Amino acid sequence: MKSFRRANQLGLLAFLVVTAPASAENIFVFFGTYTNALSRGIYVSRLDTDSGILSAPELAAATASPCYLAVSPDEKYLYAANSAGSAPDRGNGLVSAFALDKGSGQLALLNQVPAGGFGPCHVSVNATGRILLVANYDNGAIKSLAILPDGRLGSGGALVLTQGHGVNLKRQSGPHAHCVAADPSNRFVLECDLGTDKVVIYRLNPDDDTLTANTPAFGMVPPGAGARHLAFSRDGKFVHVINELACTITTFAWDEKLGKLNPVETVSALPPGVAVSPDFTAAEILVHPSGQFIYATVRGHDSVSVFAADERSGRLRFVQNVSAGGEVPRGMGLDPTGRWLIVANQKSDNVVEFSIDAATGKLSATGRQLKIGSPVDVKCVRSPVSKSKPANAPRVSHLPATA
Repeated sequence: MKSFRRANQLGLLAFLVVTAPASAENIFVFFGTYTNALSRGIYVSRLDTDSGILSAPELAAATASPCYLAVSPDEKYLYAANSAGSAPDRGNGLVSAFALDKGSGQLALLNQVPAGGFGPCHVSVNATGRILLVANYDNGAIKSLAILPDGRLGSGGALVLTQGHGVNLKRQSGPHAHCVAADPSNRFVLECDLGTDKVVIYRLNPDDDTLTANTPAFGMVPPGAGARHLAFSRDGKFVHVINELACTITTFAWDEKLGKLNPVETVSALPPGVAVSPDFTAAEILVHPSGQFIYATVRGHDSVSVFAADERSGRLRFVQNVSAGGEVPRGMGLDPTGRWLIVANQKSDNVVEFSIDAATGKLSATGRQLKIGSPVDVKCVRSPVSKSKPANAPRVSHLPATA
């Protein structure tokens, strides 16, 4: 009788474990765009992290060409680089600050300030949430702006300009700042300059928003490679730089005490056997939340490459290359759970979703896509709204979300 009761208890326990509700997060996915007849600014969709379903996109804020986005560490504010499109207006680049409504995903404009240069193309927020960093492509200037307690941007800030040029005189006749970000220690700021093949290093003053030259002053990618964007490894020991012109990835070991970049290797961002073509340009690089995988987009080849990252050496091993599902894949975003990758295809006006294999990092197209005019950046933000589903509930098939 005792063994019978014990069996019943174990069976009941197993039933409870199997049917216990599992929390499925809702994630806001924001899309930065180049505004045109099909786009009016920043769009937002909701991602169900359990099913991968993306809701139809809605306009979160009407603003001119918000080509790159950054979210504050507390996820209360979102910032956008407003890149002017036509040559006469290139000096009118702005940076916008928005308050983020965590219930609706809507954005309320707080203020706009000058970007400090021509063609702002990248923004990032430092770890304290007190400084916004801006990269201006056209004249190579980077600017640091104070973030005020209410999320607005201050009007002052430091302005620095890299000097020099690269070997590709068509694309590297002068400096072209393409990315700027603080390191995990929050003591240094790194700038990818496409025009000079440098990853420039600055010291960040912890008391204000000023930048000063570091010694050593920079790390170098191969001549003509065109440093574009960077991503730190999860432990902060390595920096992976995607090179636009050569379609390669250069990995550096990062010395956070000295602010020094020590070269490790440079590998192709293309699959084995595929040579770089004049119409191929690499765009974005991301590190998976697990730290084990690297994702890179290549325009022209219109694909996403997957690499496994060695945690000890920083070296990359090619895993997979898949079609981006559209033309000119520019930016992409990883949801915080690491289950989904969302790629923005600028020229084909679509956003495509992939599921991620947790063991291998490999991508599988889900068949879901959104129609958004000229999408160029993707940022994910946790929503306070979550729902519970039975762990053994059957999945329901859905048509691809479109708008």
